[in-house]
Amino acid sequence: MSEKNHPPEAPRKPPADLAEQVGLKAARKLKARRNATPGLWSGLGMMGLIGWSVVVPTLLGAALGLWLDRHFPGSRSWTLALLVAGLVFGCFNAWHWVSKEDRAMREEQEDKHDEHE
Repeated sequence: MSEKNHPPEAPRKPPADLAEQVGLKAARKLKARRNATPGLWSGLGMMGLIGWSVVVPTLLGAALGLWLDRHFPGSRSWTLALLVAGLVFGCFNAWHWVSKEDRAMREEQEDKHDEHE
């Protein structure tokens, strides 16, 4: 085996304390995330997350409505009313989450644009 002639690397000084180590690792992770491009699985996962944020409140509303209809029967359907209320709440929740993520992505793109100027 032959060794190539490389200049020896200067030994890196280990971080002094735990907070500094955590800060360095967090900075590396953030840099990796910023430089990574979202893939197909990431997009599908996000769609699934948005779907569940609508489905869960809708089903919970329907379940509560069924329980109310069984225990307190009346002329109006609690199931239908709470199903619609859960759907509206779930859609609002998904819209809020998507707009927050969109805002974060736009800010990140602006930061990248500012770095390149």
